[in-house]
Amino acid sequence: MPMKRIHVMAAVIERGDAVFIARRPDHLHQGGKWEFPGGKLEAGETPLQGLTRELHEEIGIEVQSAQPLIRISHDYPDKSVLLDVWRVTAFSGDPHGKEGQQVQWVPRHALHEFEFPAANVPIVAAVQLPTLYAISPDVESVADFVQELRDTVTRGHRLIQIRARQLTPEDGNFLLAEIRALKREYTVNFLCNSALDLIVGDALQTGNWFRGDVFDGLHLTSRDLAQLSRRPDNLRWLAASCHSLEEIRLAEKLGVDFVTLSPVKPTQTHPDAQPLGMTQFAEWVELARVPVFGLGGLGEQDLSALVTAGAQGVAGIRGLWQFRSLQCSE
Repeated sequence: MPMKRIHVMAAVIERGDAVFIARRPDHLHQGGKWEFPGGKLEAGETPLQGLTRELHEEIGIEVQSAQPLIRISHDYPDKSVLLDVWRVTAFSGDPHGKEGQQVQWVPRHALHEFEFPAANVPIVAAVQLPTLYAISPDVESVADFVQELRDTVTRGHRLIQIRARQLTPEDGNFLLAEIRALKREYTVNFLCNSALDLIVGDALQTGNWFRGDVFDGLHLTSRDLAQLSRRPDNLRWLAASCHSLEEIRLAEKLGVDFVTLSPVKPTQTHPDAQPLGMTQFAEWVELARVPVFGLGGLGEQDLSALVTAGAQGVAGIRGLWQFRSLQCSE
């Protein structure tokens, strides 16, 4: 008989760039690990009502502004939970452990250094990820590409996928030098798109222009996702391109940090691809156990609709990359 799923409210409480976390007492389920404050939703409560009550009882604050962040279903050996996570951006009171629990404000970028229950791991990723994921076009002129990359970063994008295939060693080194320079100036996470020659079996191939000291991670094509049986080592971020619920499940099994799901809308570059539409997209996001970016025919104007559908945010080339000309591919 399937276990009853417990609906648990959890809060990512923000103060500047810091996030409030609490340590579970040792005698409780998953004791000794850190968590985002919250508790079980009671019968008759709306999610916001339940969250507000739990935070008042547990850490002594009154919620003034909160928005949904991510919903994660997770099955432990002894229980099944639905974590309904909200971002709390305004509150009154000084959060503290009313029940004697250890609490701490942690810089957002350092959250992954703490031990959380398995169900909380995707939440940590969602907290650390932005809502916009810019994807580069392929490189035609490396000089133009580098200038467009700088324009994209200076416009405020902090998560960028580089799709640079078939670069000469000279052009590759030029691009790597520019990425290093941007990382010195800005806090940006750069992911390299996986080409087949980047992966051999389960390992990253060496001897190409991918450099782990420059890139913060790898974004797998759906074809490369299907070829891997374990997560490559020493990657801060691992993402994957998905076009179906089956591919999302493959990505989750591999241990990716987030996925893109596409195409949400018709695209100029893939006119024959059947778009998911917002209804199907929202259904698959609800079933996903990792943060999901919507991709395909989208721009910043679609962010609110995607977040309402449960997504992390918007990914795109045409809608986010800072082109100096109107020609691009997606």
